[in-house]
Amino acid sequence: MPTESRDLLDRILTALVYDVAIESPLEPAQQLTARLGAPVWFKREDLQPVHSFKLRGAYNKIANLDEATRSRGVIAASAGNHAQGVALAAQRLGCQATIVMPVTTPRIKVEAVRTLGAQVVLHGDTFENAVAHSQALLAEGGATYIHPYDDLDVIAGQGTIGMELLRQMPRGMAAVFVPIGGGGLIAGIASFLKRLSPGIRIIGVEPADADAMKRSLEAGRRIKLEQVGLFADGVAVSQVGERTFDICRHLVDEVVLVDTDEICAAIKDVFEENRSILEPAGALAVAGMKAWVARQAALPEGALVAILSGANTNFDRLRFVAERAELGERREAVLAVTIPERPGSFRAFCERIGQRAITEFNYRYADPTKAHIFVGMQVTDSRETRSLLEGLRADGLEAEDLSDNEMAKLHIRHLVGGHAPAVVHEQVLRFEFPERPGALLRFLGSMSSDWNITLFHYRNHGADYGRVLVGIEVPPDDQAEFRAFLDNLGYAWVDEAQNPAYRLFLG
Repeated sequence: MPTESRDLLDRILTALVYDVAIESPLEPAQQLTARLGAPVWFKREDLQPVHSFKLRGAYNKIANLDEATRSRGVIAASAGNHAQGVALAAQRLGCQATIVMPVTTPRIKVEAVRTLGAQVVLHGDTFENAVAHSQALLAEGGATYIHPYDDLDVIAGQGTIGMELLRQMPRGMAAVFVPIGGGGLIAGIASFLKRLSPGIRIIGVEPADADAMKRSLEAGRRIKLEQVGLFADGVAVSQVGERTFDICRHLVDEVVLVDTDEICAAIKDVFEENRSILEPAGALAVAGMKAWVARQAALPEGALVAILSGANTNFDRLRFVAERAELGERREAVLAVTIPERPGSFRAFCERIGQRAITEFNYRYADPTKAHIFVGMQVTDSRETRSLLEGLRADGLEAEDLSDNEMAKLHIRHLVGGHAPAVVHEQVLRFEFPERPGALLRFLGSMSSDWNITLFHYRNHGADYGRVLVGIEVPPDDQAEFRAFLDNLGYAWVDEAQNPAYRLFLG
């Protein structure tokens, strides 16, 4: 056990969090218990005053500053829960807080921080831009920087959750599932539980596209991700902390990865249990628990505990979550099927899929010999999907499972409209760019006027970033210039020209 972890036990026991935080309840999850075959419990950090565990660490850090230091104020960089935690902690302790937030931060979050009395400075498109600006402001005055995770007092504040767990369930915990961003929450919980009850497994959960801790633990050193998935924005961290990594490599038993659909399914699970709506990062532990259980040959004796870490989500995002939840539970299949273009073939296909409930149906004439169908339908599990595909193929139909195809789920299902045979040298790319006024104009203004846009699809998902599918006709001689355009643009992108969903329905 690292020296800092031993020191953390004392810090956790004496942490100053309960002037502002509640001892969040530990509640049984009866429906998940029945489904998973093991007792499941939820630690309800979503019920904190700012609907997130972040308040604990922020308050403990600021409360441990001496009065002279506190009087000079505090600075933090955050687009979400840490910002609100610092703002409320500073308000309660009577000091000025300055929070640097990206200009892409939704207005509801900005106003929430301002309502708590903090000064908000909007700067840059990304969290990294906001952090850099916060450091520049720090250099100008005598304020104290409140790190979101890589600080012993912050880690100790989050560690009080572990102390509460042991008090609320002194015996019988088999495993605790904890979301990981920078690592402060899991480092604090692990430091307490592993010292006093080392038999409890500490299992971290990360999104598959934001897995900095898992990669770092496997490499034995901190890894910095080049790109980070943004759906679970509360844990969208490109590199974990130095202190948190050192603690986790000694105390964390394993890290589970989950995808966006599994997170959406977990949000639905929690809603069905207690009618609460979590943010994506807040449901991460539940998604990880389900994925972990599915891989076990035999479950351990004892309770499985998931930390519900936050509930600060945009209402607009719920549409996307609802669309993807059934896919995450493998209760919906999305298929592309090619049928012969002759009388009766469409009816025969409908008869083949039987009485299954259809969630979506798009039919498009392709040419005189064939037609393409994009269909979503309810299934019981992935085995039924495989059986359905095998049956369609046995009937001589071309059928492909698109249930895990991100482009199909995000864009193609809203775009099915036929091919563009006159387009040559078409580049098809999927972009993520900051959801802010002018982002699209910057994108278009950076392009050469000689390139023709052949396809464009954007749909708002209530997030801090936009997802866009673009087709661009680029002459062969302009390929080097086109690559330079992509490099200079600075937006995350994926080449989708070979995606089967594109080739079937739009290519």
